[in-house]
Amino acid sequence: MELTFYTNPMSRGRIVRWMLEEVGAPYETVLVGYGPTMKAPDYLAINPMGKVPALRHGPHVVTEGAAICAYLADAFPEAGLAPSSGARADYYRWLFFGAGPIEAAVTAKGINLEPPAEKAPQVGFGTTDLTFGTLADAVAAREWLGGDAFSAADVYCASQVMWGLHFGLMPKLAPLEAYVARATARPAFARAAEKDDAAAKTMPTPGSD
Repeated sequence: MELTFYTNPMSRGRIVRWMLEEVGAPYETVLVGYGPTMKAPDYLAINPMGKVPALRHGPHVVTEGAAICAYLADAFPEAGLAPSSGARADYYRWLFFGAGPIEAAVTAKGINLEPPAEKAPQVGFGTTDLTFGTLADAVAAREWLGGDAFSAADVYCASQVMWGLHFGLMPKLAPLEAYVARATARPAFARAAEKDDAAAKTMPTPGSD
C-alpha cells in the first residue's frame, strides 16, 4: 500500500519524517501550509484537527506523531523499530511517556504554564523538573529506551528532547544531551533533516498564507 505523508517542515512532522526514513519504505510527501491550507475541507477530511503530521497508508489514516511512529514500526517490522511483542514493556512505557508527560511539560514551559506546587498532583506530568529528571535518569542508565536496540520510542523521545534543548525549554542535563547526540548521529536522521530543510525553503512563513 502506498504511503502518503502530510507535513509542514516547520512542525512536529519532522518526527514522522525521521521515522519514515528509518523505515526505508517509499513514500509521497504532501506539504501543507499553515493557515487556510491546513484548515481547508480537503485536508480536514484527512485530519479534522487541521494539524500535521498525518499519514495515509492505503485506506488507513493515522494522526498524532507517536501513533504514527508506532504504526510504522508495526506496519514495517523488517525495519526492526519495535521490540518483539513479548518485550515491549519499556518500549510502550517510554514512547507514551514522550507523548504524554514530556510533550506536556515542554509545552507548559513554552507557554509559561508551570503548575504551582499545590496543583502539581492534578497535572499529568507533575512538575517539569520531575518529568525531565525522570527521562534523564532513564537515558543515563541505557543506550536506548525501548530495549537493547534503537526503536520508534527513541525517534519520538529524542525528537522531543532535541526540540526542548534547542529552544531552552528543557535543562541541559548531560544524559539528555548525550542521548540526543547518539540518536541524531543516525543516517536516517540526517536524510530526514536534509529533506525537511530543503522543503522549508519552499514554504511560506507560518501565518502568511
